Amino acid sequence: MIETERLILRPWRETDAETLFRYASDPDIGPIAGWPPHTSVSDSLNIIRTVFASPETYAVVLKATDEPAGCCGIMFSNSLHTAGMQQNEAEIGYWIGKPYWGQGLIPEAVTALLARCFNDLHLNAVWCGYYDGNTKSKRVCEKSGFKFHHTNNDIVSPLGDRRTEHLYIITIEDYQNQIKRLYEITD
Repeated sequence: MIETERLILRPWRETDAETLFRYASDPDIGPIAGWPPHTSVSDSLNIIRTVFASPETYAVVLKATDEPAGCCGIMFSNSLHTAGMQQNEAEIGYWIGKPYWGQGLIPEAVTALLARCFNDLHLNAVWCGYYDGNTKSKRVCEKSGFKFHHTNNDIVSPLGDRRTEHLYIITIEDYQNQIKRLYEITD
């Protein structure tokens, strides 16, 4: 479990299936990230039992409601969806329900995941990517300190269509410099 000012990042529970379905069934959520909208509570339960059972996959839970509002996670180079990473690197993925867009919750979660990646897992670099047109994910990358690395054109998404994917990276050195600058600002 990881705690931030407004969030608790914790493993998904089977009892979260209805809440997951409420947000993941929205056609504005999954397809832009490359996955199909959930079709039933049973579908969401199956995702919790399989996809969300992966290590380092977290429900983004609002402290104010104690209810999941989205998902975030760390995927390693042996995962299905990775950015062509080297050993000792990972990729961060995320999404949040539409009622919570624009509140800075995912950048808050990503900041916590970056601390986990560099301070606890001792990674050398972390990647983050988004498909062309997903401006909200682009903003999360930029707000979280990732730097543009490259673009892959004409790749097949998990939905089977062809897309353009933009990949960003933050190295351990970049991360440590960000932390130093933060301490200089607050002193």
